[in-house]
Amino acid sequence: MIDDIKKDAATRMGKSVESLDHELAKVRTGRAHPSLLDHLTVSYYGSDVPLSQVANVNVDDARTLAITPWEKDMVKTIEKAIMNSDLGLNPNTAGMVIRVPLPPLTEERRKDLIRVVRGEAEQARVAVRNIRRDANSDLKSLVKEKLISEDDEHRGQEIIQKLTDQHIKEIDDHLAAKEEDLMSI
Repeated sequence: MIDDIKKDAATRMGKSVESLDHELAKVRTGRAHPSLLDHLTVSYYGSDVPLSQVANVNVDDARTLAITPWEKDMVKTIEKAIMNSDLGLNPNTAGMVIRVPLPPLTEERRKDLIRVVRGEAEQARVAVRNIRRDANSDLKSLVKEKLISEDDEHRGQEIIQKLTDQHIKEIDDHLAAKEEDLMSI
């Protein structure tokens, strides 16, 4: 039973770290990467769909993304979605291809992005701690039902705490790598 709780907690904590990685990929550094536009949605025949479902997103060069819509009438819609996003990008259209140049990051913008990244990391840490709390309450309920002894509960809590520490360290490592990436010119 303790192993089941441990496996569940480890799986959920791992997913929290994966989610953080996904969020960090959205925060742009100085380089162009198709994942920058992953969270954008565009209106397609009355419903909002991810940009990747209506267009092909490629890296033109280190500082330019090229977006090729599959339908000609989607060009204006995609352009508007990029301009209205929180990314601060200005797309240029040439026929069916939308080019999105990424301006170099200013010092102030880098600091803002670091603040955003730290907030994302803190949310991931909170998620991991909530998973620890859930696992510990599961252990307490097993003790109340007399399925395990109090010694087993303490051993289980120590295991869960080690898992928590391991995943929080992993989150901190990812955060440090992203901060270093943001501050490098």
